[in-house]
Amino acid sequence: MALIPAGTFTMGDTLDGESDAVPTSVYVSAFYIDINLVSYSQWQTVYTWATSHGYGFDYPGSGKAANHPVQTVDWWDAVKWSNARSQQAGLTPVYYTDAGLTRVYTNGEVTPYVKWTASGYRLPTEAEWEKAARGGLIGKRFPWGDTISESQANYDSDTTGYSYDLGPSGFNATYATNGYPYTSPVGSFAPNGYGLYDMAGNIWEWCWDWHGTPYAGGSDPRGPTTGSNRVLRGGDWFYYADYARCANRGYN
Repeated sequence: MALIPAGTFTMGDTLDGESDAVPTSVYVSAFYIDINLVSYSQWQTVYTWATSHGYGFDYPGSGKAANHPVQTVDWWDAVKWSNARSQQAGLTPVYYTDAGLTRVYTNGEVTPYVKWTASGYRLPTEAEWEKAARGGLIGKRFPWGDTISESQANYDSDTTGYSYDLGPSGFNATYATNGYPYTSPVGSFAPNGYGLYDMAGNIWEWCWDWHGTPYAGGSDPRGPTTGSNRVLRGGDWFYYADYARCANRGYN
């Protein structure tokens, strides 16, 4: 994991007219985040432990190969898996099914109560994710600068549609078999300034927050208290360069 330093940063930008990413000042406390996406082998290790210790998941997860990122897991799966990872490591779980924070969230689809001070693993907030993705750079489209090419990320290039996309156009040729695209092994591209890999492209990443517009500024924002969709960030191998921008907001 990498330590992301505490500090204020500008969340969002005005580079491409994103109506739901209007810039706002946000302070984020220091936190740790995985250097790599969760690989399929890492997912399986915790998943196997979890299902033998009373956990239930909506989807078993899948992956192109052991060293590719896990995919086809929903938000509840990611939250429950984080709790299982915590317990397997002997840490205090973060998510619970009661306000008293006594019943660890292990099954079903519920909106969990959160013990933010717990030592265990959790999803990043949307603000934490964007601060981490920017890697210390200010006002840039991507974790490394303002342009993107297939040597920097796994995405679907469209050089005619986006002036900042240097391509070449089409799916990333290194990770497409007979023209059909797929994920790339975790850590296949250069890291950002915080040492984090795949913060643009490859696969969408779940955040804690309910999706809301506009997002909140202030200190350690955690999103709306209710909603119907959770935030996704980072884009993926099937989406264009605009989805891979640090300020882009997906949801599901």
